[in-house]
Amino acid sequence: MTGQIGRWLPILGWARDYRRATLASDLLAAVIVTIMLIPQSLAYALLAGLPPEAGLYASIVPIFLYTVFGTSRVLAVGPVAVVSLMTAATIGQVAEAGTAGYAVAALTLAFLSGGILLLMGVFRLGFLANFLSHPVVAGFISASGLLIAASQIGPLTGLKAEGHSLLAQLGSLAVQVTAINLPTVLIGGASLGFLFWVRRGLKPLLLRAGLPPRPADMLAKAGPVVAIAASTLAVWGLSLDGAGVAVVGAVPQSLPPFTLPSFDLALLRDLALPAALISLIGFVESVSVGQTLAAKRRQRIVPNQELVALGAANLGASFTGGFPVTGGFARSVVNFDAGAETPAAGAFTAVGLALAALFLTPLIAFLPKATLAATIVVAVLSLVDLSILKRAWGYSRADFAAVAATMAVTLGMGVEAGVSAGVLLSLVLHLYRTSRPHVAEVGLVPGTEHFRNIHRFTVETDPTVLTLRVDESLYFANTRYLEDLILARISGDTGLRHVILMCSAVNEIDLSALETLETLDHRLRDMGVTLHLSEVKGPVMDRLRRTTFLDHLSGQVFVSQFEAFCKLTGRCASQPLGPHAKG
Repeated sequence: MTGQIGRWLPILGWARDYRRATLASDLLAAVIVTIMLIPQSLAYALLAGLPPEAGLYASIVPIFLYTVFGTSRVLAVGPVAVVSLMTAATIGQVAEAGTAGYAVAALTLAFLSGGILLLMGVFRLGFLANFLSHPVVAGFISASGLLIAASQIGPLTGLKAEGHSLLAQLGSLAVQVTAINLPTVLIGGASLGFLFWVRRGLKPLLLRAGLPPRPADMLAKAGPVVAIAASTLAVWGLSLDGAGVAVVGAVPQSLPPFTLPSFDLALLRDLALPAALISLIGFVESVSVGQTLAAKRRQRIVPNQELVALGAANLGASFTGGFPVTGGFARSVVNFDAGAETPAAGAFTAVGLALAALFLTPLIAFLPKATLAATIVVAVLSLVDLSILKRAWGYSRADFAAVAATMAVTLGMGVEAGVSAGVLLSLVLHLYRTSRPHVAEVGLVPGTEHFRNIHRFTVETDPTVLTLRVDESLYFANTRYLEDLILARISGDTGLRHVILMCSAVNEIDLSALETLETLDHRLRDMGVTLHLSEVKGPVMDRLRRTTFLDHLSGQVFVSQFEAFCKLTGRCASQPLGPHAKG
């Protein structure tokens, strides 16, 4: 019973061994991550089309809930760029930005995402994320990063970018070019330059000045806070808000309020599919980050429990004024590098953000939106990895086509269409590859009991025996291909008497494949050729025994390919056989 509770509440495991030294590490990491999260949370709320305080609210209760239910020691949960953009694209279709209905739709989207994730976790459906191939996800995230960066040109110049595709946004900006606000451009440009320099140049400068690595790293992470403070003081001192510089304005000074999502059936229906796509992308991103960081410490995460934790976090956001959240790459890496040892670091971060929501919000009334836009641009450009196109082109044309198509759809039609295309292309790519399985004609490597491809090795063969190694499970999409390949191979080969299917790589034979094998056996029998199987795996053999296939099979099932070769040829490997020429 205790083990069952511990599976659903991982906090009971790590909290039992919590030590004072661990507390010190977690507190230090929390301070660093909190400094980073304050500007990011405000910026991602604006990216989602919501008031800035929604970003703070979405970073408090969800983090606490993840601390209780999550299995990663360092994953930092909250608003992230891609999910925020998907939120804006989704809600913009059902409500107008700035209205109460828009905020309620955001709560409802978080509620649906949380419910979907939670149900997937309870029913252990984490494997569904495997249907999104990594190259396709990388292409989608890179395209989304470019789309997000383009969407911030408006706030950086005092214009208003409209539309959810790259061309639509650039087109809307082009017709407004004469309305560019010079003070906004100066603030945005200065913030961008400073933040890029801080990211790459501040820490090395501090280290050369003799500062220890940890304080130097903390000061470098505080760069966005410095940019926010400086630009806010500039706007306030020079009254630039009166010169057309857009500012955040008054922000409520409070903890997250209790809110309720809408249960209107029409709204739920409109948001259901986008919520599922947001859940899938958020889960893939979160698990990828969590597994990568856990491996560095020889730890592990439990994907199905991560679904429960992320579901709880999103449900928490829906009842506390937030919007959909997931594990963020940048903040999780910062949390890891800062020395966080347990999820308690996240809880301490939530406390820091709660204090910021209570006491610091009056200080950001004059914060220019251009500075927050610069923060977003610098953060999302780290997500853009166009080298995936080069790697995919060099390795697999099919992967390249899938990645390029996903990026093109995302940039040309928006993130919702992009992620839908990514899911579809991942499935199509899988079906294409498995529908044409690699089938190798193999022979015996002289002096051994091993069988290898006749076109890659010098091997021993026999004119009466054809051995084909099938390097894929057999199912409805590929058995006709295998049947046609075998029949084409034996056509005109009058000396052939036996066909052996070497099944060492076959993990599954579904009912369609079984029926095809029965048909193939009958056709071969009519040609005077016997069908045999070798090296059939135990679970596959168990299923075959539950049918009449083995009773009617014209040939035999051999434990090893070597046994089949020796018995059917009437010769052993020690006897000289003519080597097959390399092809």
